[in-house]
Amino acid sequence: MATRALTTAASGMYAQQLSVEIISNNIANMNTTGFKKNKAEFQDLMYQEVPLQTVSSGTPGTTSASSNNVQIGNGVQPTSTQKIHKQGDIIPTNNQFDLAIQGDGFFQVRKPDGSYAYTRDGSFKVNSEGSLVTSGGYLLDPEISLTDTTLNVSISRDGVVQVHENDGTSYILGEIQLVKFMNPGGLKSLGSNLYQETEVSGSPLLGTPDSNGFGEIDQGFLESSNVDIVEEMIAMITAQRAYEINSKTVKTVEEMMTMANNLKR
Repeated sequence: MATRALTTAASGMYAQQLSVEIISNNIANMNTTGFKKNKAEFQDLMYQEVPLQTVSSGTPGTTSASSNNVQIGNGVQPTSTQKIHKQGDIIPTNNQFDLAIQGDGFFQVRKPDGSYAYTRDGSFKVNSEGSLVTSGGYLLDPEISLTDTTLNVSISRDGVVQVHENDGTSYILGEIQLVKFMNPGGLKSLGSNLYQETEVSGSPLLGTPDSNGFGEIDQGFLESSNVDIVEEMIAMITAQRAYEINSKTVKTVEEMMTMANNLKR
C-alpha cells in the first residue's frame, strides 16, 4: 500500500517536471517569430480494485473483509505534447520581404536534400542568387527569384508578386502559395521555426492565399509568438505547487512507514 502511494507520487512529480520543462520552452520562445506554444497532455494510469476491510461488529478489535472493493489509481503518465496553432499578433516591420500569414496556412520551403518543410516565420531574405530564403537559408517554394535591377517588390494579399525595376517597368513575377493541413497539431517540430509533415498531420494541401480557407498574406508584417506570458507564469506556479504536494506525499508516506515499523517493535 505504501509502495503504491510512493510510485503514484513519483509519477506525479515526473509529470509536473515535464510540464515545467514545456512551459519554460514556451517562455524562452515568447519573442520567436511565428512560434506556437506547446501544451502537455496527461492521462491517469490503470486502477486496481482493493478489498475494503471494515471493523467487525461481532468481536471488537477484529476486522473482516467486506464484499465491497474500492478502486485506487496508480498515478499519471504523460501522453503527448500538442502545438496550439492559435494566431499570434501581427507586428509591422516595414520590411518588404517580411510576410505574415493572417489566418490558416504555412509557407512551404525546400531543404537542401530536396524535401519540404513548413513555417509560419515569414522573415525572408534574398540570397546571393536573388532567391527568397528563410533566415536558415531554405528556399521559398514555389521559388521567387529577383534580379540585380529590381528596385522593390509588392506582394498582394493573395500572394501575387509584382516586381518594380530601376527603369520604371513593372511585371508580375509569380505567386506565393500557402500550405495547410487537416491537423496542424500533428506536425513534427524540427526546430529553426520549421515543421514536417507526419501521418497524423495529413497530407499538405497547396492553395492560393486569401481563398478557400487559406489565410491572407500581409507584406511588411511579421507574426509574433502566440505565447501569453501571464498564462505561462500561472501554469508554472500551478505545476510547481503540484510538484511540492507530490513531494510532500512521499515524505508523509515515509513517516507513516516509520511509525508502522515502530509499532511492530
